[in-house]
Amino acid sequence: MSAVVYAVANQKGGVAKTTTTASLAAALRARGLDVLVVDLDPQACLTFSLGYDPDELAPTLHDVVTGRESLKATVLSHAECDIAPANLDLSGAEVALLSRTGREYVLRAQIDDLREDYDVIFIDCPPSLGVLTLNGLTAADKVIIPVQCETLSHRGVSQLLETIADVQHLTNRNLEVAGIVATMYDGRTNHAKEVLEDVQSRYDLPVIGVPVRKSVRFAEAPNQGKTILTHAPKVPGAAAYRVIAAELHGLSVPSDDLELAS
Repeated sequence: MSAVVYAVANQKGGVAKTTTTASLAAALRARGLDVLVVDLDPQACLTFSLGYDPDELAPTLHDVVTGRESLKATVLSHAECDIAPANLDLSGAEVALLSRTGREYVLRAQIDDLREDYDVIFIDCPPSLGVLTLNGLTAADKVIIPVQCETLSHRGVSQLLETIADVQHLTNRNLEVAGIVATMYDGRTNHAKEVLEDVQSRYDLPVIGVPVRKSVRFAEAPNQGKTILTHAPKVPGAAAYRVIAAELHGLSVPSDDLELAS
């Protein structure tokens, strides 16, 4: 067993990047896979959304990036997936990395040590194209790009793709773009459909699975320390993430989930 490593990246905030990371991880764990999520964002939204207080945790990704601890030493077991947590200290670690030799490879070395322990590893990258995101892309096998189905949602995607191209050339020649996850989708409007079609045609990227419909349940779930799959498993958005996860990892897609998500 050697894990497939996905970086979930988009430097534009508010596109459901953390929700996508946690939901895909939970969906694959529910299918019997061993899954780890790595919170590479100093805002620690992924850590918080799974019910942890980032300020009370040690060690965290900050200790990994600064060389004090191994990634394995930070891992916590959650009911829906394992997590390597972060906190605000990670923002200082990013500055420290700038003067470190081989700074883009710090996370990759730690991830490689855990590949045999998991089937899938997701890296939740920060909403920027700084050295932490470069670490995530260098450590990954594939990139998932969440895109909000609203006006100007594609702003920055071209810049992200340029960064991915640089990473492919300089630090990770095997990196692939898995495709787009369409988030916050309102199928009742022509606008959402037009935005999604525009993003697909503009960047020639596939949409993985089906679009994820908007739901207030997504905002409720983090307050329970759960993902949408546990908090509200019967809403279309939860079904969509199960479909996306199955397609992403080459598993059979349950027909009832496909029907519910559509």
